[in-house]
Amino acid sequence: MKNEYVLQLQHIRKEYPGVVALKDVSLEVKKGEILAIVGENGAGKSTLIKTCSGAVIPTSGKIIVNNKEFHSMTPQLAAENGIAIIYQEFNNVKGLSAAENLFLGRPIKKGILIDKKAMEREAEKAFRQLNIKIDPKTLVANLTVGYQQMVEIAKAILQDVKLLIMDEPSAPLTTSEVESMIKACEFMMSKGVSIIYISHRLGEIFRLSDRVVVLRDGEYVKTLITKETNVDELIRLMVGRDLKESYPPRKDCIQDEVVLELKNVSGNGNNNINLKIRRGEVLGLGGLVGAGRTELAEIIFGLAKKTSGKIYFRGKEINPKNPREAIDLGIALVPEDRKRHGLLLENSIKSNINMPIYKKISKAFVINKNRELANAEKYKKQLIIKTPSLNQLVKNLSGGNQQKVVLGKWLAANSELIIFDEPTRGIDVGAKLEIYKLINDLVENGKTVLLISSEMEELMGMSDRIVVLSEGRMTGELQKEEFDQNTIMRMASNVGGK
Repeated sequence: MKNEYVLQLQHIRKEYPGVVALKDVSLEVKKGEILAIVGENGAGKSTLIKTCSGAVIPTSGKIIVNNKEFHSMTPQLAAENGIAIIYQEFNNVKGLSAAENLFLGRPIKKGILIDKKAMEREAEKAFRQLNIKIDPKTLVANLTVGYQQMVEIAKAILQDVKLLIMDEPSAPLTTSEVESMIKACEFMMSKGVSIIYISHRLGEIFRLSDRVVVLRDGEYVKTLITKETNVDELIRLMVGRDLKESYPPRKDCIQDEVVLELKNVSGNGNNNINLKIRRGEVLGLGGLVGAGRTELAEIIFGLAKKTSGKIYFRGKEINPKNPREAIDLGIALVPEDRKRHGLLLENSIKSNINMPIYKKISKAFVINKNRELANAEKYKKQLIIKTPSLNQLVKNLSGGNQQKVVLGKWLAANSELIIFDEPTRGIDVGAKLEIYKLINDLVENGKTVLLISSEMEELMGMSDRIVVLSEGRMTGELQKEEFDQNTIMRMASNVGGK
């Protein structure tokens, strides 16, 4: 009987120095199905799919693709066998056009010359199949993240892919872009393509997948038929415990002192912003992509200039010209893109946590190694950073643990105001709960939090008050008892807002 599987992974194990990332993991992908893989950060999901692309060589185990057996893959072998992967960090070249990216490494030629017109025609056909409007001549750098992802999917179509692997495809996308991506997946399925779909957004798992594989701590846990399971069961299998609450309760700890006040602040795409945040308060900043939330945070943190208005911090007018000035004042930013803006990936956990305070723990340019180690150890324990060593490079940690390292450095700096920009983006449910508890601990200990989140439930579940922006302007403010998803969306869309 003909094998019904397009891919089989048998007893895959991957060891790194001091870390076993995968322990005897086996799974199969049927022809024409969407197989979801779920698990907490550090469960081994990304490592597992990288064994399929040749980006990671397994220590042991077998990879069987369309009945052909391999002990390891290479990127070329994967492509030759119809496997394509769309990673969280896209592999496109920003300085080339959309069409040129589709034909990277295999350009259409007329004689010895590259035929750009032919590539643009083929690109246009692929985009039309996906029902998206992208000018093939547009530089990828000028496309939104959602359209950049569609370029990656179109590339897979042109390569006649048999198995498409998508790693957190919806994490950086807007709601409308997610819908376009889901339609693209459905189109690929209609062409007989199998898909491995990795996502922390369980709603998408239930909407798209036929079966779901659960991993935990590098080990295979269970495979379930999606329509026969539910969110509670998946979470229980992923974390190995019941999560009793999505948003842990918090004591009322708001004090009278106004820690941050903006008066008629404009600049960096924002206009005439007025808001106050009190000590012990979590102020949620809501809005759609492009509303100006991150841009406002950049002004407060000294990454961008205001053109008018005044900023007061703890009663004194401030005008931070750069992040160092903001940090010295007691302001911290946990950025949306932690890898690019929050961490030194090639440095150790110990180094990253101590980065803001090296000046304080050094004498005559000599670092006090005992204080450096004690600081790192303190926040490793407090934040439950999973690592065999504080000397581990941050780039080797899971997304959730990387986020904890970012938080650790601001705790070490003893910041008074912490701005969280999408703090749980790409982070699993277990790590989310830990970060929510940390936010509660911060405000209960007299810190102040400005929370930017595109997840409506998170925004309402964690905020004491919500201010909504739309196109760089304030369109509403809601107290806890007024929180309502429809109202917030109307304000965010600037339709009938307060």
